[in-house]
Amino acid sequence: MPRTLYVGNLPWSTTEDELTQLFAAVSTVVSCRIIVDRESNRSRGFGFVEISDDSNLESVVESMNGASVEGRTLVVNEARPRTAGL
Repeated sequence: MPRTLYVGNLPWSTTEDELTQLFAAVSTVVSCRIIVDRESNRSRGFGFVEISDDSNLESVVESMNGASVEGRTLVVNEARPRTAGL
């Protein structure tokens, strides 16, 4: 069953392809999306990565949380569902 990870503190220049490649080193990536500002169309510094196998979810989080990318320390954890009204 696919699981979604939140990836925060991304360098502003990170592309979805780069984020996919980063996580492909530790798991099979199903999809990847970097969140952009609606008005400026610039990265908001976070995104989501969907991995194919939830059996290695904890090991992916452990290996990627705190990883350094272009001098920035990534924050990685399991994404939580959106709540109504937000």
